[in-house]
Amino acid sequence: MLFDMRKLDQLIQLWLDEDCNHYDLTAKIMVDDAARASFGLNAREDIILSGLPMVERVFRTLDPDCRFEASCRDGDRIAAGTTFATVTGHAQSLLTAERVALNLMQRMSGIAGLTADYVRAIEGTGAVLVDTRKTTPGLRMLEKYAVTCGGGRNHRLGLDNGIMLKDNHIAVAGSISAAVARAKAHAPILTKIEVECDRLEQVREALEAGADVIMLDNMSNDDMRAAVTWVAGRVPLECSGGVRLDTIRAKAETGVDIISVGRITQSAACVDIGLDEL
Repeated sequence: MLFDMRKLDQLIQLWLDEDCNHYDLTAKIMVDDAARASFGLNAREDIILSGLPMVERVFRTLDPDCRFEASCRDGDRIAAGTTFATVTGHAQSLLTAERVALNLMQRMSGIAGLTADYVRAIEGTGAVLVDTRKTTPGLRMLEKYAVTCGGGRNHRLGLDNGIMLKDNHIAVAGSISAAVARAKAHAPILTKIEVECDRLEQVREALEAGADVIMLDNMSNDDMRAAVTWVAGRVPLECSGGVRLDTIRAKAETGVDIISVGRITQSAACVDIGLDEL
């Protein structure tokens, strides 16, 4: 996992505070203080699992001594009806943590499953599926982790992970050549520079300026094929814009190296996972 677990703990505390302000009124009334219980996490539809370590941490935040046992791992394909983990501990605490734990895993597993659909659609083409920064505020690292569970790769984790020169940056600088030159003069030595191009003549300028990666933004498949032929593997080419499950195969077959898809994090539906008493 490419994130600090300390930050995850901070997020979990925020989520629990949001859901349980002063106390869980229902659990306090209905469940004896000393009661213990065991629950199973059940897939109620076919899913690709994502979020197990996070869910365990949610339960342990309220019951540090609970026993959490998983029979599967993140990235596994789980059939409907499967109990893939159990948790045993202080009943009040587990019931209070239930909704936060399920919300998180349902969201992450939904992203993992949609990502897997896109990855499967481009099998054999050589193109790599990557995510974008189009993530839910506050959940970026978890959603990007979910993408990897579905077989995708991460693009920039944040604005400090690389330089991407988009149309507005280029307009301010005056040209692609000027923008790349300025970036190279000031960027950390190991930082890559990507240039967004929406016309073929820009691809030539970006390559000659020394871009490390070139994004083909909303280009037609014919133009992307032309760019692939002209660049001839000198730098990686990224396809971006208008990528859907029904269009991604044709885009991958143009020969691009990378395909970035915002939909895998923006449009994934939460899957159905339940917590049931054993």
